[in-house]
Amino acid sequence: MTKLFIFLLSAAMILISGCTPDQTANSAEQKSDNDNLVFVEGGSLKNKDESVSSFYIGKYEVTQQEWVEVMGSNPSAFTGDQLPVQMVSWYDAVEYCNQRSIKEGLTPYYDIDKEHKDTANINDHDNVKWTVTVNEGADGYRLPTEAEWEYAASGGEASKGYTYSGSSNADEVAWYWRNAGDKYLSGDWNWPIIESNKNTPKPIGKQKPNELGIYDMSGNVREWCWDWYEGQDFKSGMLRVVKGGGWIGDVSNNEITFRGKFDANGFGPDQGFRVVRSE
Repeated sequence: MTKLFIFLLSAAMILISGCTPDQTANSAEQKSDNDNLVFVEGGSLKNKDESVSSFYIGKYEVTQQEWVEVMGSNPSAFTGDQLPVQMVSWYDAVEYCNQRSIKEGLTPYYDIDKEHKDTANINDHDNVKWTVTVNEGADGYRLPTEAEWEYAASGGEASKGYTYSGSSNADEVAWYWRNAGDKYLSGDWNWPIIESNKNTPKPIGKQKPNELGIYDMSGNVREWCWDWYEGQDFKSGMLRVVKGGGWIGDVSNNEITFRGKFDANGFGPDQGFRVVRSE
């Protein structure tokens, strides 16, 4: 009777789900793997003549646990499994994307040539200058473009027009220099005071999410984007874009539209990233 019951139960599962038990288990496992990715329906950036296609973006910044599982060691200045990884350069981030893709059986998104210097890189302070190109159509992990990052941070098609990602009150959604320590700081930005206040990055997902359910896109750690920074004082090929501000910086850096910049080989205790996959 027991064997008959198990057989009938299995048959019922197939009829209900259209899958065998093994397929159902695999489907659940696949869903679990994607739980930390949020689907962002494509659309246009508000007040900008720019649009993006649909994509998936990390619900959270890449954690130290995730980093160690892929890369084997932890470069962070402030350590904890659920803290965002810090002290990672742009090159570290793209290498992580490829290694995680390989680990999960996906096609790496980047072709990384460490032997030949990138001729587009004109930064005299960058001694790495790997040539990194895109493997179009690959399903692996990658960094967001600046437009994708800004669109997701603003809430995409569900945007309510907030100043920061998820609110116009920074303290609801962002960790920055005033609120990331033992007590809430006032006055002007002052590093000795910040340091004595024991400011640190915070575990992911402890603040309010934005309209799409994405956390920490304002504050905690600055996030690498794919793009070269180009502006009035900087030519393309000098610096890479960083977005969102971090636990050390001023609240203005947490604004969705703020454009940060950093040497591609640079790293710091407030520098991390999140991943994206194309639809």
